Amino acid sequence: ASMSVPSRIVHLPLSWDDAATRLAIEKYMQSVRSDAPWCPSNIEFIRRINGLDSIEDVYRIVFDASYLVLGLGDVYLGAPVAVPADPRHRLVTTKYNPARTWTPENAVGIGGAYLCIYGMEGPGGYQFVGRTLPVWNRYRQTADFKDGKPWLLRFFDQIRFYPVSESELLKLRKDFIRGQFQLRIEETTFSLQQHHLFLQQNQAAIHDFKTRQQAAFEAERERWRINGQMEFASESDLDEADAQSELDLPEGSHAIASPVTGTVWKILTQEGQQVKAGDILIVIEAMKMEIAVETPVSGTVERILCRQGDGVSAGQLLVVLQKHQAAP
Repeated sequence: ASMSVPSRIVHLPLSWDDAATRLAIEKYMQSVRSDAPWCPSNIEFIRRINGLDSIEDVYRIVFDASYLVLGLGDVYLGAPVAVPADPRHRLVTTKYNPARTWTPENAVGIGGAYLCIYGMEGPGGYQFVGRTLPVWNRYRQTADFKDGKPWLLRFFDQIRFYPVSESELLKLRKDFIRGQFQLRIEETTFSLQQHHLFLQQNQAAIHDFKTRQQAAFEAERERWRINGQMEFASESDLDEADAQSELDLPEGSHAIASPVTGTVWKILTQEGQQVKAGDILIVIEAMKMEIAVETPVSGTVERILCRQGDGVSAGQLLVVLQKHQAAP
């Protein structure tokens, strides 16, 4: 119980409820699941499922917490798995179901009782609280990325966030990766004996917090059951999609199909609209990319065969045009 390990207190800037994370939520709602209980605000969901009174309580806990790094490379690129040393700071959440198809680089999220900083863009399931600095730098050695190690954090580091604006974070991100901004890092130790003493001294308050948290978690799950949100099923009707792919087109019509399997991210036209060859009609999200579907001919949009958020297969018809007749 007297074991101590070397530790560092690493102070990281956090852009709370950052625009990039809000965009990821918006994409998720439009292309994956519109009725998810954690949408449109992950932070409100965190508040509710932990039995907190206000968003300000979530904010206070995140910025008061000292997140102890217990793992590195959570999926990739030095991403930390960290848990608050104080159990009263251990916000608990479910993960996205199904997962996001896109997460911004260095988004900060909570899943279960763990906090993660995403090392790169990619899919993900943790509930967002904001965005921070890169935790991986393969481009150059700096004061914070040295000795040939492209990862920032170490086992038993203690992450402590401080608030910055979105614009401040964008500048810090550029400066940090170039070595023009250096973090405040304090060398220390983490004592298991002192930690156990802290837990004993705060046992009653910790118990009260966990009891309230568990009741809120169970109430949230019951709401899902009542509202039919326990299981997710796509709204896309695949049988209808198959039928659409076999449409009998009238003379002079031209059908435009999806080039890939994915989800309909944006519909940029409407029935009755005049369009020119090369105009983008639909945007498909697939493989973490946005793929523009253009019309190869000019004409009038006769039918739109998909909805925003629909899953589509490669070759599935999306739009039917009535082609413009060439001038005699």
